[in-house]
Amino acid sequence: MAESLPTVTVIMPVFNAAATIDRALGAVLAQDYPPDRLEVLVVDGGSADGTLDRVRAIAGDDPRVRVLHNPARQQAHGLNLGIAAARGTIIVRVDGHAIVAPDYVRQCVHYLDATGAEHVGGPQRATGHTPLGRAIAAAYRSPFGVPSRFTTSARAGFADTVYLGAWPRAVFARVGGFNTDLVANEDYEHNYRIRQAGGRVYLAPDIRAEYIPRQTLGALARQFFRYGRGKCQMLLLYPRSARPRHLVAPAFVAALIPGAPLARFSRTAARLWGALLAAYGLASAVASLDAARRSEPGHLPRLPLVFATMHLAWGAGFWVECGRQVVAGILRR
Repeated sequence: MAESLPTVTVIMPVFNAAATIDRALGAVLAQDYPPDRLEVLVVDGGSADGTLDRVRAIAGDDPRVRVLHNPARQQAHGLNLGIAAARGTIIVRVDGHAIVAPDYVRQCVHYLDATGAEHVGGPQRATGHTPLGRAIAAAYRSPFGVPSRFTTSARAGFADTVYLGAWPRAVFARVGGFNTDLVANEDYEHNYRIRQAGGRVYLAPDIRAEYIPRQTLGALARQFFRYGRGKCQMLLLYPRSARPRHLVAPAFVAALIPGAPLARFSRTAARLWGALLAAYGLASAVASLDAARRSEPGHLPRLPLVFATMHLAWGAGFWVECGRQVVAGILRR
């Protein structure tokens, strides 16, 4: 029976993941998939926090584990290095901040076969380990925080993108690897190319993975700033991929920043700016109450600040990257 199962390569792009790599790699090595049909490639981007020491300690002499080095550090580079070195016919992605269920690989293989999709994955289920980290996780699970189906839905079906997941290796020969020019959003961009080529992406709640988000507001802001930059790059490449949810935070920032100085000189501008702040504050309060009700009531005081960090950093990153692209275009003329 095991001989009839496809060979699987799990690719783990990591960078300074010492705080979570024990659980992440341990969960991969504890899969209920036949060990002789599984290999694990840990692709390290030059970690300086002891991540590789932890990898060696966890893996020991396990022949399934190989370490690759990613001098470019970016996730897209790391994924492409792993794909090039993979021996499996199925590629599974697991990040260093993800804790996958014991049947994760088996479920991925099952849904690839059952649906005929080119990419299958599950919803992103965020969990935190500190009071602020748990509030950040609650914000991730809120449609006000991350308005994407793969973070909020528990329904199976075809989707535009999924969290992590698996691909038949042949997909990469057909549509190419991950775009190394993007600072983020490489997964969404790759799925867009899959769909443009006639392929399908399937969201299966049975493919379970726990995501450990950033545990401080500073780290969260840096992450979402990078996400905003990546989304600008994505939309410049593929304008038709734009969805209303992609433009809400940039629009909010675009109205908020110039509104402050204009409000000093125009009563109308002051009223509009005040109305914008009031509308956002009301929406944030409602979303915070809902997210706290679904998680822990004690999160309520922290959630408005977490939501604001997500939205402002994402919107600012979007406009900074768009400005950088405009300047670069002028200089190339």
